[in-house]
Amino acid sequence: MTDPTGHAGVSIAAELRTARLRLRQWRDSDREPFAAMNADPVVMEFFVSPLTRAASDASIDAWQSQFAQRGWSNWAVEALDSEAFIGFVGLTIPVRVLPFSPCVEIGWRLARRHWGNGYVTEAAREVLRAGFQVLGLDEILSFTTVLNRRSSAVMQRIGMHRHEDFDYPAFPDGHPFRRHCLYRLTREQWQRQHGN
Repeated sequence: MTDPTGHAGVSIAAELRTARLRLRQWRDSDREPFAAMNADPVVMEFFVSPLTRAASDASIDAWQSQFAQRGWSNWAVEALDSEAFIGFVGLTIPVRVLPFSPCVEIGWRLARRHWGNGYVTEAAREVLRAGFQVLGLDEILSFTTVLNRRSSAVMQRIGMHRHEDFDYPAFPDGHPFRRHCLYRLTREQWQRQHGN
């Protein structure tokens, strides 16, 4: 697939920081806690199924490859106070062909014990800044099943706007998670929100 950003090989940063979080490259030590998170049925409630260890490791491998090729992908996130791995937040180009492809998606997943602290919102705001200011993306999207109110609330908090709903092809016809909501944010909208 052609990189829709036109910025192949442009690195946002090896590491991003917020007041409480470090967004960094993946380490081998992340694999075990990441696999445990992906095996948690509560964390994976709105996915097709929890991930096996092999599938979890394959995700890290793919994102490391994207960092090497493009300079950006999903960052591992750790809390600065404890240096504990807590999940990921980042930018990817969806593999599946969707009604609005090609596009760049912002996504996230956090271990359950770190929910409720505002970490995803904090990290996602920094990723949006890097995507628009450094990569110069025209637009960033996010989407989830319409039943996932937690993720939809994050999309709203980071300034994204809901657009058309669509059927996500990973779920079969009639599945309660098939209908997804799509949120969009353009660089111009982000600049207005931040007074740029």
